[in-house]
Amino acid sequence: MSLEEKTKNVLSDFDSASSQEILEILQQIKPNFQSQLTSEYLQGKIQKIMDATEESEKKTQCKALTPYLDWYLQGL
Repeated sequence: MSLEEKTKNVLSDFDSASSQEILEILQQIKPNFQSQLTSEYLQGKIQKIMDATEESEKKTQCKALTPYLDWYLQGL
């Protein structure tokens, strides 16, 4: 399955996706951003989510990063 397909699947059924799956996709799309500042910001957010202990907290924080998934699908 391609990265684009994975991203579409996560966006279409976000509640059933695991935080780990979402973070893996975000890690893969991070290098596609043209701004180094944006990539660094996203990496900080990803690290914060990875450091969280509760899955519900991770999912809540992942939900806030869905615009990055949308941007990826729109071609950045």
